[in-house]
Order: sequence, then C-alpha cells, then structure tokens
Amino acid sequence: MKNFIQFDTRNKKPKLYNMLILAVIVLIIISLLIFHQIEKHELFVSAILDVFYVIALYQLISAFFKQIQYNPYSYNTIYYMGFSLFLISVLITGVLQTYQLFRYPDIYHLNDVVNVLYSSAKNYMLISAPFILIFSIALCISNISLIRHEGKRFVNFLGILLSFMLIAGEIFLFIADYYVTGSLWKVMCHDLLTNLFAAFYLYCECMLIGAMVADVIAARYEPEKNKDFLIILGCGLRKDGTPTPLLQGRIDRALAFYQKQKEETGKELMFVTSGGKGADEVISECESMKRYLMEQGIPESRIIEEDQSTDTFENMKFSKEKILAVNPEGKVAFSTTNYHVFRSGLYARRVKMRAVGMGSKTKWYFWPNASVRELIGLFTEHRLKQAVVLTSMIVIYALLTYMNYMY
Repeated sequence: MKNFIQFDTRNKKPKLYNMLILAVIVLIIISLLIFHQIEKHELFVSAILDVFYVIALYQLISAFFKQIQYNPYSYNTIYYMGFSLFLISVLITGVLQTYQLFRYPDIYHLNDVVNVLYSSAKNYMLISAPFILIFSIALCISNISLIRHEGKRFVNFLGILLSFMLIAGEIFLFIADYYVTGSLWKVMCHDLLTNLFAAFYLYCECMLIGAMVADVIAARYEPEKNKDFLIILGCGLRKDGTPTPLLQGRIDRALAFYQKQKEETGKELMFVTSGGKGADEVISECESMKRYLMEQGIPESRIIEEDQSTDTFENMKFSKEKILAVNPEGKVAFSTTNYHVFRSGLYARRVKMRAVGMGSKTKWYFWPNASVRELIGLFTEHRLKQAVVLTSMIVIYALLTYMNYMY
C-alpha cells in the first residue's frame, strides 16, 4: 500500500494557540457590534461566527495531518479528527441560522445565534444519529458472528453493549429534550441536564470516531524499508507452546516486511521477540516466536529475546532496553494485529521509543469487537488529559445554558 501521508517527518508539534487568539478577537468584535447596536448586528455576528467556524475547522484538520507527521500515536490525533466532525455540524447549523437571519430578520434575533452554540452538542447528536444507527447495527452483526465463532465470553459481547449504549443515548436525548413547562429555574435545570448529557455523549462519540480513524490509518501504514529492529508483540500460545493464529499472523507480517526490506534495500534487520511466560503457558511467548522464526529460515543470530514482559507497555519498555544495548541509534518497527497498532504505538512513544507499527490481518468479525476493547483501553488511560477536555466541555455548556436564560 502506498502511504498517503508520512509518519514522523515533522519535528515540531502542531499547536492551536492561534485558534485561541482568533476566538478572543472574534469575541471582541462581536461584543462591540452588540454594544453599539449596529444595524443588522445579529446578521453580522452570525456571519462572523461562520467565518470563525471555517477557519477553526481548517486549523483542526491541518493539525490532524501535522500531528500524524509529528507523532501518529497520540491522543491529539483522536481529538483533532473527532472534533473536526463536530465543528462541521456547528458550521452547518451556523450557516443555516445566518441564512434565516438574512431572509427573515423580523423573526430571528441574536438569541437564535446564541442558540446555535447552546444547542450544538444536541444538534450534533441529531445530525450523527443515522451514522450511529448504521454503525451500531453493523457492530451488532459482527459481534453475533464473533460469538458464533469464538464462543459466549463476556468480552465478545462488548460490541453489542456499546451499540446498545449508543442507541440508548440517542433515544434518551430525544425523550428528555421535549418541551418542559414550569418555572424558569425548573426549565433551566432541565435544559442544563440535557445539555450536559449531550456534551458527555459528544465527547464519547468524538473519541469513538477519532479513534476509529486513527486505528485505520495506523493499521494500514507501511513503514519505510530502513529498519534495524523489528519488535514482534506476543499475545498468547497454544497448549503445546506453538503460536496461536493471532500470534502467527504477527510473526508472518514481520517476516513479510523483513523479506521485502531485504529485497528492496539489501538491509537485514534484527527481530525482537517480546513476551514472557504466562501461568498457563509451557514456554515463554518470545521462545515460541523464536522457534517459529528459525523454522522459517531466520538464523538465531538475528533474533533477540525479551522474556520479561506481561503486557504491551512492558513489551515496549523491555524491548527498548534490549535494542539500546545493541544499537542506540537503530531504527525500530513493531508488528502486531491491525486493531492493536495505534495503542501499541502510544506505549512505544510513552517509553520514548520512536517505533512505527505494522498490522497483521484478522478475521472481519474479530476486528470490530477488538477495536471496542482497544477503545475502552484508550478511555482508561491518559486520564488527566481526558478529564481536562471533558471538564472544559461541561463548563462551557453549563455557561452557555446559563447565558441562554439570563440574557
């Protein structure tokens, strides 16, 4: 596959400070328009906001591609893509509002412009509802196939559970967002709760879509043929100590890359078989992988064993130590299953190892549910950054709700 974008080709991390500066400038201009009550100021305010949305959308998409060029295995990659889609929905509703202000100035006013931002999370849920429905149905179908082939284990029901939660969230908003009568305080509290729920749902949906895009890009990327080391991540053995089909796929993917690099550049690499011995395994995963490699004609001298790791983070940490002992300047790649490339890359960067991943294929019904497990893993990690983003969203929507009723 020809890569449409190159990884690790940019030394400077993309920043979005200019968006914050632009937002302040836009806020000042809007405040002046409202304060001086310039004729048709509502239309001007709405049009200025639309221009801001377009510029912000361009900045987010640009930051997404720059982030991949700087470090593809980053939460920023997920955020930039996920929130770009959200901003598209805000732009659509904003342009429609500007059109209504232009055509019907006596009907629509400034509070309708504010309502575009105030209702943006709920509007996004409504706009994305068809996608959520199609995605949930497809995920359920793949999960049913997975259960038929792999058995009724709890982890095999995660996709169905996620589908139910996504659809239930859409239904809850539809039911809860009906017109409510009562005191101003009662109505405001009701709208605040629905808005905060929509903000939380928005965050989860942006993470879901952003992670899906990041996973696909990472899994389909073909590393450059200039590597000195190739880490193969372990994932369990058969009872007789031979690789499972999943692990064999990772080894075969590494072998294919090794052969292709050797043919194209003449450069050979060192394999790093990474994986310790589980309680129910007769030998370590790294030993099993080593035996398989040697059966395929790889000399023992080209294999480095790492037999201490018990999870992916330790795979990267201990493999890095082995690599540094041989060649601190060596270029590194790693081989794992397609759905696991992105999160593995996160761990590699966390131990400050600039390794590029490649993904082995898996059965069509296995990938969706496995990707859900990976997404759950992403939600449980980097909790500080996620807490900051989610808390900021909740505060913003709480303020917008307050402003919508107080002014």
